[in-house]
Amino acid sequence: MNVESRTAAGTEGLSAIKTRPEQALVAFDFDGTLSPIVDDPDSARAHAGAVPALRGLAQRVGTVAIITGRPAALAVEYGGFGGVDGLVVLGHYGRERWENGSLETPEPPAGLAEARTKLSRILQTAPEGVTVEDKGHALAVHTRRAAEPEVALERLRGIVAALAERTGLVVEPGRLVLELRPPGMDKGASLRALAAESDAAAVLYAGDDLGDLAAYDAVETLRKEGTPGVKVCSSSDEVTALAERADLIVDGPAGVVRMVESLTRELS
Repeated sequence: MNVESRTAAGTEGLSAIKTRPEQALVAFDFDGTLSPIVDDPDSARAHAGAVPALRGLAQRVGTVAIITGRPAALAVEYGGFGGVDGLVVLGHYGRERWENGSLETPEPPAGLAEARTKLSRILQTAPEGVTVEDKGHALAVHTRRAAEPEVALERLRGIVAALAERTGLVVEPGRLVLELRPPGMDKGASLRALAAESDAAAVLYAGDDLGDLAAYDAVETLRKEGTPGVKVCSSSDEVTALAERADLIVDGPAGVVRMVESLTRELS
């Protein structure tokens, strides 16, 4: 199976990766892209084929990265990525960086402690099944385990937005989740910074959720600036916004792994 794009721009991006793999940047989201979505975020683990696929790819291209809203160290632990040489993991949308076993992390953002306290009070009256995932530098409100997940999400959306405004944070919506996080950093900014750092001649980004749209924007901007790029969607029934803009659509994390394996074979 060859990796083929459904758009001309994506085809150009894939061609550039295959022509100059040593200067290619290939980046992935974690949850929903390399790891199947699960009811309990603490139970998330990378697809069984993800580590060997990334290890093989890292031997062929210049830079392989994961850009996630999770803490970087947690993504490494849950993914089993510690043994993937050369892998860069940007956590908290780029605030943290893990590379070669070393972690760089800033102080927690201002306003987070107040948001944590107030959120616990707000959720006392929330529908049963709503939970909070404390990421240290962000707080994620999950409604997946509620009896009516979408109804619970809409009920909490305005309340969480008001709390974000009060505490100087921003809301990042996702698949049955509302995340409170610091402003000024997103997956697009992180992808562009990594592309500049690595002097990338081509970029591929794979994601599945609304937070990945900023990375899609970054790929499109890089294209306009002369760097070919590819947008890959790890598809699901819950989010369709990425599929509408993607150059290449694959079937969830299993499809992402197959794509990586195929690309690596082509580069070999």
